[in-house]
Amino acid sequence: MERKMANRKLIRLSQLKNKLATENLEEIDWVTFGVIVKKVTPQSANNGRTFSIWRLNDLRDLNECVSLFLFGEVHKEHWKTDQGTV
Repeated sequence: MERKMANRKLIRLSQLKNKLATENLEEIDWVTFGVIVKKVTPQSANNGRTFSIWRLNDLRDLNECVSLFLFGEVHKEHWKTDQGTV
């Protein structure tokens, strides 16, 4: 993990909103981690394609979640991922 994180900045999901407002994250090599705290049943878009929505949290502040929308190949590959997965 140390090798993978070398020269990268960890930004907690609960800090992401604030960091986006105050820093130019496009110029930083950063990573975040999250736990799937809620999954919505896969839905169909207007074009008929199926997608999933996950709510992610870093377990530090349970009121600060990020919604992640999964489309296309990402949805097909990961829609069965269990709630509670990091």
